[in-house]
Amino acid sequence: MRTVRIAAAQTPDIRGDVEAALACLSDFHERAKAAGAALLCFPEGFLHGYETDAEAARPWALDLGSPAFAALLARLPARGPMLVFGLAEADGERLFNTAVVVQDRALVGRYRKAHLLGAERGFAPGTEPAVFGVDGLRFGLNICFDTNFPQAARQVADLGASLLVCPANNMLPRAVAETWKDAHNAVRAERCREAGLWALSADVTGERHGRVGWGPTAVIDPAGQVRAQLPLGAPGLLAFDLPAAAPLQIAKA
Repeated sequence: MRTVRIAAAQTPDIRGDVEAALACLSDFHERAKAAGAALLCFPEGFLHGYETDAEAARPWALDLGSPAFAALLARLPARGPMLVFGLAEADGERLFNTAVVVQDRALVGRYRKAHLLGAERGFAPGTEPAVFGVDGLRFGLNICFDTNFPQAARQVADLGASLLVCPANNMLPRAVAETWKDAHNAVRAERCREAGLWALSADVTGERHGRVGWGPTAVIDPAGQVRAQLPLGAPGLLAFDLPAAAPLQIAKA
């Protein structure tokens, strides 16, 4: 069976430093390109740092039709894997927690987080699922908390995708992080079993002001089994050969 190599970056939690984020992206991109990956996912809010407070995010937010975003695209790698990374998006007065899909310095599309945490109430929820294609593989997006809602994954499957790509940012208070560090995959595994999807997640790691990010960055199959995972608590690149014709039917629990 033909496979497509997919990849995810478990990155440091970079906040308010676009230059550092772009340098990190370039490094992981080169590693993924050398590994032969067709798709590379980065965490939620990667470009500017995940910010739940809309007013704090507003100075960093980008209009995807603006010259500023065009200038950003021009600085991305010209060749290599399709990129998925998170940012704060401005659309008029509204702000969205968005993941963009970029190929060869061109915007392919976007997905706006549909299910927002209480702390994200200053953001507007996205309303449109989307599916993208690369090298014969169809994939859709859920952003972090979206994966707690079965319908979010089901919409991706209903649009013909076989892979759910999940940018996440689980930089949490230490006690919460300890409780959840082995539970994130369990939630995503439920979505995989229910919708018959593979899943690829990318998360942050490190410590900041009493918070800790463990990950996980992982690949889960439609039976809900973790097929590959990076070690918790350390940056790294995860690459995995995904069957290009992964089954779309709901797997038996």
